[in-house]
Amino acid sequence: MRNNASRCGEEMLSVLRANDDSAPHAASPEMVVSPDTIRRVALRLMPFLLLCYFISFLDRINVAFAALQMNKAIGLTTAQYGFGAGLFFLTYCLFEVPSNLMLFRVGATRWIARIMLVWGLCAAGMAFVVGPHSFYAMRLLLGAAEAGFFPGVLFFLTLWFPTSYRGRIVSVFMAGVAISGLLGAPISGLLLSLDGFLGVSGWQWLFIIEGVPAILLAPVCLYYLQDGPAHAQWLASTEREKLTEILDAERRERERRKTYSVFQALTNPRVLFLAAVYFTNVCLLNSVLFFLPLILKGFGMSNIQSGFVAAIPSLFALVGVIWWGRRSDRRLERAGHAAFANFLAGLALLASALLVDPTARIVAVTIAFASTLAFTPPFWSIPASFLSGAASAGGIAAISSLGVIGGFVAPSIIGYLRDLTGDFRYGLSAFGLLAIVLAAALYFVGRRWEAAAAAPPLQASPAITH
Repeated sequence: MRNNASRCGEEMLSVLRANDDSAPHAASPEMVVSPDTIRRVALRLMPFLLLCYFISFLDRINVAFAALQMNKAIGLTTAQYGFGAGLFFLTYCLFEVPSNLMLFRVGATRWIARIMLVWGLCAAGMAFVVGPHSFYAMRLLLGAAEAGFFPGVLFFLTLWFPTSYRGRIVSVFMAGVAISGLLGAPISGLLLSLDGFLGVSGWQWLFIIEGVPAILLAPVCLYYLQDGPAHAQWLASTEREKLTEILDAERRERERRKTYSVFQALTNPRVLFLAAVYFTNVCLLNSVLFFLPLILKGFGMSNIQSGFVAAIPSLFALVGVIWWGRRSDRRLERAGHAAFANFLAGLALLASALLVDPTARIVAVTIAFASTLAFTPPFWSIPASFLSGAASAGGIAAISSLGVIGGFVAPSIIGYLRDLTGDFRYGLSAFGLLAIVLAAALYFVGRRWEAAAAAPPLQASPAITH
């Protein structure tokens, strides 16, 4: 990591020098953060945040495995299941921006802890649904409870890591999605085998057992996390000061270029365009997550077999998301990396709908899932490049909340078309084509943004290396 960090620092310094004739051509020693400091911060924060996101995503998608027993037990059709699974994202979308603005006001650590406690209670409460209407209600409550966690952590990371490290840091955080599939899928499949234990159904045990960890980890957040390096007593005073100074310098540079109010950030054309692109990515992700177990069940697999086979895409996604995030950091390029990943994901999902052989379809779904996750590290480095402060918290939440509407649209449409036609292929192919179109738009528009950002000369700001 030391070599990679040094290389990133050299690339960043060369960019600054190339665009700042008035800036010193030698880095000020006071503005250099040691790679050892970044490593220490990453080792302190990322394992815990990764664990939290793993639990978050598991509680969001475990309904896909519960459906193998729950749908029959409470009388859900595939269309009702898809609609209910997607309802999570309606309240998630509605409450995400207010949640992140509140997070900025009261502090990221306290607000993230509050979110975890409430979502854990709602996730465990899913065990008590008795029919379509209670299923819908609990999914709506779970979405409202979890709203703000994902963009909140993304904002939290901007308080700790300089720009040139964010791609790889976000990739580590997003690995929680892959791990939730890699470990969560087999675990969820096995929990279904508890069916009848103590008179409780297997799908109910699944919700209860997988909801408890969020409740237990909520108070840990208050003691383990801090809102920025200035509050971190586990860092040496010199490390705290240097890291804080560099983060402040980057914030001032963003504000010197353009300062956005919260309202301007929420209505900014860039933010709205990024939300549209993210919408297609969420559609891709949820097309796979919510229906893969049912698709595999259609191949004649048992619940346990479906759990282990469903983990295959997550294994490749885990490698892909980390590698692609690091590659984006090394090249200091975001839009092209995000666009290519989403384009490949859409193409692979379209192929999975057109192929007939079950093995070939699983390979195509694996590529689609890995590419869908690989999109996220470079993509989420884009809004932090032109937003800061409350505008950053609100803008990131706006992109996330508008984008996650795809989490409602995709399962609802795919479930409806499945009941109408008897096949998942029509819905999958539609969302694959949509992702391809928006990925192409991101490539051309995003590259222009990056070129424009590099063009104006920087004014009297200290040279920064990482």
